[in-house]
Amino acid sequence: MIDQQMSLRGGAARLPVRPRTGRLLVLAAVFVCAACGLVYELELVALASYLIGDSVTQASVVLSVMVFAMGIGSLLAKRLRCRAAVGFGMIEAALALIGGSSALVLYASFAWLGDSQYALVGFSLAIGVLIGAEIPLLMTLIQRVDRQDAGGAVADLFAADYVGALVGGLAFPFLLLPMLGQLTGALFTGAVNAAAGGALVLWVFRRDLSARSRWLLVLANVSVIAVLATATVLVDDFERAARRAVYGDQVRVAVQTGVQEVVVTGTDRDSLGLYLDGRLRVSARDEYRYHEALVHPAMNGPRARVLILGGGDGLAAREVLRYGDVRAVTVVELDPAVTRLARTDPALSELNGHALRDPRLTLVGADAFPWLRADHGRYDVVISDLPDPGITASTKLYSAEFYGLVAEALAPDGRLVVHAGPLGARPQTFWTVEASVRAGGLAARPYRVTGRYAGFAASPDRGGGEDREREDWGFLLAAAGRAPQAALAAGGPEPRSLRGRELREGARAAAEARLPGLLPSTLIHPRYWEDA
Repeated sequence: MIDQQMSLRGGAARLPVRPRTGRLLVLAAVFVCAACGLVYELELVALASYLIGDSVTQASVVLSVMVFAMGIGSLLAKRLRCRAAVGFGMIEAALALIGGSSALVLYASFAWLGDSQYALVGFSLAIGVLIGAEIPLLMTLIQRVDRQDAGGAVADLFAADYVGALVGGLAFPFLLLPMLGQLTGALFTGAVNAAAGGALVLWVFRRDLSARSRWLLVLANVSVIAVLATATVLVDDFERAARRAVYGDQVRVAVQTGVQEVVVTGTDRDSLGLYLDGRLRVSARDEYRYHEALVHPAMNGPRARVLILGGGDGLAAREVLRYGDVRAVTVVELDPAVTRLARTDPALSELNGHALRDPRLTLVGADAFPWLRADHGRYDVVISDLPDPGITASTKLYSAEFYGLVAEALAPDGRLVVHAGPLGARPQTFWTVEASVRAGGLAARPYRVTGRYAGFAASPDRGGGEDREREDWGFLLAAAGRAPQAALAAGGPEPRSLRGRELREGARAAAEARLPGLLPSTLIHPRYWEDA
């Protein structure tokens, strides 16, 4: 008992290095393990936002569950303090395996089971417990290698932990994601984690380990690194199989840009599908109904200068450029990879009529919100072809502040048209957008049309798209002062599907579906989009 108490208080470890050097090595391990732990956390948040959607909710789930689990892990670690070295080594091996494989398992559960929520909570809980157990054991180890008061030891440990978290937090978006991607980045992080934890225990504290414990740790760490290395070799085959499970057998382009994952399916323009971060953005079978309904009502009036916010696929620009009196079109797209694909991919460029090569069109790679803050002149028509308002990351592009900037960019007789989401499925979202447009200083007239692939923000089609019920696209046509009437007209040169009767019926149905009392979405008091 006396030996155990001395071991817990410090100074009892038989080290192969001087105590000060041993202390620095322990702090270095704290630094590396903290960086790896934060990478696991960010990986879960990023992948959950991509696979499940609603980044605010997913980040809240991951962070809250992990913090709770860290408390549990700290309590459980009390039982391991008498064998702190071997306990820490086994915990790091387990953390490396679970954290390193978390992205693969989450993606697999989404691809083959269709749901990642339970896996997300499970990984958050397991990783949180293991991370929470690290600090108490490291506190015991650092006191054993170098006699130091408890306050000083805690300060050193937390300093190394916080600096490591900073490095991990910066490495994830700026190094791991662009260089390795989500899946390989997580596997690489797990290997680093296992190597750092195993090296500390098997070298610095090897004299405190029994032969059985030493071989157990060697076997555990070698096995974990071998599993992670094998997964890294097979990750490309895994990604191809998972994409086929999600998108079907006709995946033609799959690229991770600095903004999102872009996937193109189909072998020609008639079967083409464009997915952004797992959400169907364009289906060639039905896209013309959406883009004609979006563009042509707003083009009834002056239209010399047109601004398209989003629309990097070039399909809205295709409809705008049908008008011979349009002199200039500006497309502001956040992801330049989408516009590059729309210009160079044979099927997509054929579908958009090579609109992005038209000399009247100017491409701008920028976030629409800050871009509108600068004075770029006045536009006769502004077309908001932005990601679905139900996606939390797009909330600022549907806020009252955003529409205030749009109002300033409109010419005196200018019009704005907004895709506000499916009115039938999510009326609360739609009417919140309408309230936000009005709060921005514009009067709006709602309308809607139907289409098989309405919404463009549904989960990837798993083969049942032909049998899905026809849904609706909801739009708002807005102008300064009084509500515009042009939504009742089927303008445009020879639209294939848009009819004045359909627009009139859509405008009437939209008005009848109005929900009273909704507040606008603002950046100061963000409104999280919910189904009614």
